[in-house]
Amino acid sequence: MQFVFLAVLVAVAAAAPQYSESPAARHDFSDEIPILRDDRVHEEDGRYSLDVETGNDIVLSQSGSPTGPEGAVVKAGQYSYTAPDGTPVVVTYVADANGYQPQSDLLPVAPAFPHPIPQFVLDQIAFAAEEDAARARGETRGSYDSK
Repeated sequence: MQFVFLAVLVAVAAAAPQYSESPAARHDFSDEIPILRDDRVHEEDGRYSLDVETGNDIVLSQSGSPTGPEGAVVKAGQYSYTAPDGTPVVVTYVADANGYQPQSDLLPVAPAFPHPIPQFVLDQIAFAAEEDAARARGETRGSYDSK
């Protein structure tokens, strides 16, 4: 039994791939992209800005400051590049308390709602919002409140 185990172990070791050079040596680094511009400014109060441009036409511009809730950094910026099919891509964005909000002509857009919402539905939504707000303030309305 030990002989079978030893034979299997030797077979697995012999079948393992053998690399004669390091993984980095297998890559062709002739396609290195130069950084043409890398301007960064960091202020004492937490504000910053950066502008980066590469040799393959990737451009990034971003600025931010700790003006969000509890000192969170609010950022705004833009980046652009050319897609593999030749389409120029430009994305502007804001990242704040409402999350990351990109804008671009290339981003998908939700379809328009297929029909108008009836007024009685809008009234019911408003009524429910008022009830939720009253409940949050500790007020009771109606006989169905659970307190």
